[in-house]
Amino acid sequence: MRGMDFEPSARSREFAGRLAAFMDECVYPAEAVFEAQVREGGDPHADPPVLGELQAQARARGLWNLFLPDEEHGAGLSYVEYAPLAELMGRSAIAAEACNCSAPDTGNMEVLAQFGTPAQQERWLAPLLEAEIRSGFAMTEPDVASSDATSSASATIASSRHRRRTPATKRRTAGTASGTGMKTCEKWPLTPSPNGSPSE
Repeated sequence: MRGMDFEPSARSREFAGRLAAFMDECVYPAEAVFEAQVREGGDPHADPPVLGELQAQARARGLWNLFLPDEEHGAGLSYVEYAPLAELMGRSAIAAEACNCSAPDTGNMEVLAQFGTPAQQERWLAPLLEAEIRSGFAMTEPDVASSDATSSASATIASSRHRRRTPATKRRTAGTASGTGMKTCEKWPLTPSPNGSPSE
């Protein structure tokens, strides 16, 4: 049985070189500024101004939405090609978000890009690709094995609008949900129970 070839492609190495330069020249120097602006702002869930500056730099350098394998929405890199870039971004707590490659938005965008209807893509994918909104992810449930999504007990899904204090779901049993504190969190994908109706 032949093993996989994990040798980075020429394209992956080219991206890695540009990303490493971006990290050295922009991201690492901005880490202390990011932390200071979060402290001074008094809201740990608000995006500090320096993040927008980093995102503008990432866009200008062609380091935006690197995780999406289709060229229509992303860089067109395979998952094997993207893996070394994810490792590089993992060296800083702010690099992935600077390149719009941070979870849970990455997984949510992948689902929308592959399976979303045109209306869903227009409503949710387009602003996520532009980092205009953030999204959350609700899965962990106290009474079932959350490693198996088919055992989930939640039965509905609803969006959380910008700064709106409304319930995310009906009959919700999720114990934890990521991304929900962000001011721009507008979307929570949630796997409904196979035994329940999404309209319940």
